Amino acid sequence: MFLCASKEGVLRQKPHGNIEATSQDISQDEKLAEAQRRFATLQNELQSSLDAQRENIVLPGLRKRKTMFHLSQEERCKHHNIKDLKLAFSEFYLSLILLQNYQNLNFTGFRKILKKHDKILDTSRGADWRVAHVEVAPFYTCKKITQLITETETLVTTELEEGDRQRAMKRLRVPPLGATQPAMAWTTFRVGLFCGFFIILAVVFVLNGAAFIRNENIWPLVRIYRGGFLLIQFLFLLGINTYGWRQNGVNHVLIFEIDPRNNLSHQHLFEIAGFLGVLWCLSILSCLYSEHTYLPMQINPLILYGFMVLFLINPFKTCYYKSRFWLLKLLFRVFTAPFHRVEFADFWLADQLNSLVFVLMDLEYLICFYIFELQWSNSKGLLPKDLNDNICHSYWYGLRAIIQCLPAWLRFIQCLRRYRDTKRAFPHLVNAGKYSTTFFVVTFAALYATHIGKTQDRRHISTVRCPFYDSSPLVLDLICAEQR
Repeated sequence: MFLCASKEGVLRQKPHGNIEATSQDISQDEKLAEAQRRFATLQNELQSSLDAQRENIVLPGLRKRKTMFHLSQEERCKHHNIKDLKLAFSEFYLSLILLQNYQNLNFTGFRKILKKHDKILDTSRGADWRVAHVEVAPFYTCKKITQLITETETLVTTELEEGDRQRAMKRLRVPPLGATQPAMAWTTFRVGLFCGFFIILAVVFVLNGAAFIRNENIWPLVRIYRGGFLLIQFLFLLGINTYGWRQNGVNHVLIFEIDPRNNLSHQHLFEIAGFLGVLWCLSILSCLYSEHTYLPMQINPLILYGFMVLFLINPFKTCYYKSRFWLLKLLFRVFTAPFHRVEFADFWLADQLNSLVFVLMDLEYLICFYIFELQWSNSKGLLPKDLNDNICHSYWYGLRAIIQCLPAWLRFIQCLRRYRDTKRAFPHLVNAGKYSTTFFVVTFAALYATHIGKTQDRRHISTVRCPFYDSSPLVLDLICAEQR
């Protein structure tokens, strides 16, 4: 009995034990036909753009002649300019390389399965069948993909790069998927610089914090800055994860469908985490020394988090523009999960949001505190002396419970969408039921906290442990009400 070992099923068993590879032929033929149509379209657009350019070129002393291929202004506006065409050919070349890898992967799947078959059953029938059927199958013998790759390289070299093959291949070349890309020397230098500054500033902050605010109500200040620190810590740990994936051969670039030519390495993630960590330390030190900086304490968190938001949504093509755009697009897909197919990267990010629920709750507390509790006239508004006003620690306006349920709700609707697409009750409906337990826990915790708040002192400690966990074996503990 043979096993399936490819994305769409490498082997198909017939009633009498024979095996077919026709499904791979059909799948590859469809992909190849689509690639040929796209190549023909790009060729036509390139020819139109080049003819339009030649039409506007007039040699000195000669009258402008009307070309055989005349374009009106409206038609000319429809054509891509040369810069867009270079990008289009680059993306097309990447799709051809992926298709070629797909072809090689299917042949490798057949070879390894049949080799395993021969080894277990101590026979050579698998090798004989591979020679007789797989090595002559169209999905392996077809060389049209290689021909398309060669034609694309030649076309880009001659028409777009003025015959400079080295420059053309620099634009088209795709690094090996999953291979470690060497970081630039300046990136490594910045990682060390930012991490060194962060360690020094963190030590200064701890020493000064213990001396300055020993007798103060520091809980609002802790809640406001804790979310930012957890987010920076998450980026740093993600960099460690990326390094581990690369070292152990996990092709996360292909798994997350990231651009192989332009993606963040672990050093880039360390750089971003270190830079934001330095800003975080400077902001909280500015809070502690607000009397000397002549800047109100409550302004510093707004500057810090405002910069983080601007860094993420910056529309200019700087500061890892493609990676930021990929993250924003992925966040949009997570929040609109019921309306489209859920991919691996979508539910991976939703799982991370479940682990970052503390960050979301601290963000909610920041907004609530600045709206309801902050005394703007007090220069030390983040260290209030009044302990009786605890609006932002209660569930009276309902938003706190909604924020607690939001990450679990995103995974819940993703599981339902996956069940709709696959019709498989396990594991999708089981996962949906698992995530739905968070709704009951948070609801009853909010009702209990509200009831206690009416009958006892509002400084009562109400801690709820949520029996919710994501796809990993670790249990996520949600502290629904903290001690003031």
